[in-house]
Amino acid sequence: MGASIAPARSGVGARDGYNPRSMKPPRERSLGLHRKIDRRDFLNGIALGTGAMMLSPRALLGLGATDEFAPEKAPGYYPPALTGLRGSHKGSFEAAHNLKDGFFERTPPLDTGESYDLVVVGAGISGLSAAHFFRKSAGPGAKVLILDNHDDFGGHARRNEFNEGGRLLISYGGTLAIDSPAPYSAVAKGLISELGIDVASWGKVLERDAYAGLGQGTFFDKETFGQDKLVKGLGRNFWAPDARKGPDPAALAEAPLTEAVKRDILRLETESFDPWPGVPSNEKKARLLGMTYASFLTAVWKLDAGVLPYYQKRPHGLFGVGIDAVSALDAWGLGFPGFEGLKLEPGNFRGMNRDAMRSDEAEDYFFHYPDGNATVARLLLRRLVPAAMPGTTANDVVLARADYGRLDDAGNPVRLRLNSTVIQVQNAGAPASARGVGVTYLRGGRLHTVKAKSCVMACWNAVIPHLCPEMSETQRDALAFAVKVPLVYTSVLVRNSTAFRKLGLSSISCPGGYWNSVRLDVPVSVGDYHCQRDPEGPIVVNLSRVPCEPGLAARDQHRAGRQELLDTPFEEMERQIRDLTSRVLGSGGFDPARDIRAITVNRWPHGYAYQYNALFDRFWVEGGELPCLVARKPFGRIFIANSDADAYAYTDAAIDQAHRAVTELLAARG
Repeated sequence: MGASIAPARSGVGARDGYNPRSMKPPRERSLGLHRKIDRRDFLNGIALGTGAMMLSPRALLGLGATDEFAPEKAPGYYPPALTGLRGSHKGSFEAAHNLKDGFFERTPPLDTGESYDLVVVGAGISGLSAAHFFRKSAGPGAKVLILDNHDDFGGHARRNEFNEGGRLLISYGGTLAIDSPAPYSAVAKGLISELGIDVASWGKVLERDAYAGLGQGTFFDKETFGQDKLVKGLGRNFWAPDARKGPDPAALAEAPLTEAVKRDILRLETESFDPWPGVPSNEKKARLLGMTYASFLTAVWKLDAGVLPYYQKRPHGLFGVGIDAVSALDAWGLGFPGFEGLKLEPGNFRGMNRDAMRSDEAEDYFFHYPDGNATVARLLLRRLVPAAMPGTTANDVVLARADYGRLDDAGNPVRLRLNSTVIQVQNAGAPASARGVGVTYLRGGRLHTVKAKSCVMACWNAVIPHLCPEMSETQRDALAFAVKVPLVYTSVLVRNSTAFRKLGLSSISCPGGYWNSVRLDVPVSVGDYHCQRDPEGPIVVNLSRVPCEPGLAARDQHRAGRQELLDTPFEEMERQIRDLTSRVLGSGGFDPARDIRAITVNRWPHGYAYQYNALFDRFWVEGGELPCLVARKPFGRIFIANSDADAYAYTDAAIDQAHRAVTELLAARG
């Protein structure tokens, strides 16, 4: 996973520099919000809307004397090493938003004269998988064009790179792992194996002893709990779980909670209580399905309402909402406390979210690369455009540096065109099976068109009605039903891990904070890439955030969170990072102004696929055709993939839906 460009620094102070007479509050100065950043670091830390580096106009074109817009061919173009605001970066979404809002100005498009067997909209794992499956059936000579609005491929499977003192550090900016609550299908497992990924080797690449002696802590913030307090020993360390049941009473005693709340938390996590003795298991499950976990705690267990803030964010990482919008039955399936006394029989139940149905087989099928599932995308790219991804194995790809200048070479049977926002996909006429598809996209401020025999839409569902307005109203409504879960994955390069080690912690939960958690990067070593074991050496710290609006229905919470992310500038996110790390790690000697070396905020306003929620989606309980089944029906020569098409936010769903879409495509071709 390639060598990085020069080390980058994060960006707020790049504008102002440090002014000893600054009128900014002393605390902001102490967080390093206004420190001087040199010109080289400033350039490396900013991505233009085009996705190119800050270069001259001629360099941005990439071809010198020609007028072709080709930033990917410019020297130094390497998105994984960019810092600042990434993910859905500026320039990647504005055209689509204008199209949705009716403000998009159409001009006569340039006909490229290009014709393909298949055009794929979206270069995430589902789009890359669709191209791969199609070529396996249609033959290596099949011509495929993949279009994506971002400046990097992989979709939410995004790679973050840092170079500090000559050492390359790699982290993830999106999809974390090969993982799913349910077993991978034969198709998805087959592709993972075909790519050379040895999932069974997970125990060998995870270096559990890298953080030996470090545990889990909980940070109680003064805004939520009345005072700032870091308590060691609450919760469980994800990478080295212990077998202790319930919280450590001594640790819980240190929490800034009332005695009644502490007593109720200890009761909930240690006592066996059955509120409905004699009621059959399925009837208990039906009752749990109809109430939130928050209601289960206060109305069934009769706990003090003060326990709710402590547990509120527990489901954020899976559902994108808190305990106010997750059923008690799903909470049971996820292993939340309070259900042992009910003696519920194992097994699925109608309306239960698949996230809460984990099986033993699924537990064993897990693998995490240093960049998460960005490696899956990179291995798929190697199959599709070999010249763009050197190497031959699933291990050497970790350090391979992608050659973005080769993605769209005219001689490639598969071409991947970044910085290209599709604005229309239209069947060419009747019969659609004979006439093909026309695709219009915006690139370099100009509209272009290409022709294809077929098109796979591997973008997110809710945008498709705006790209294909000729679809039936029923299908467009079904596509729009999926409101993606907004989220933020942040990678922070810090000078060393000594503050964590002085505190005896590797992971810290923040139940009331702006960020949900702060933890040292996953300690994995794959091939010639080795995790950081030196306490004095640079290391990546991961933070996560799921914005939502408690009290609303789940999809409305996602809409509110999405708008919040779009309205929040990078400067505010950086301020929140520096503020939290100062408050959480300060007692260990951490100084954000000195110790933070770079920040990459991976913002995903349209993140996880929406998964049906029994509390708000009654069809999930009562039966009937699911919106995703209506949404993914073929439309002429247009076929629909992506995890939205399965209402399931996992990589295996993205792969499975790509395979289904291509199977439908091939059947339609006869």
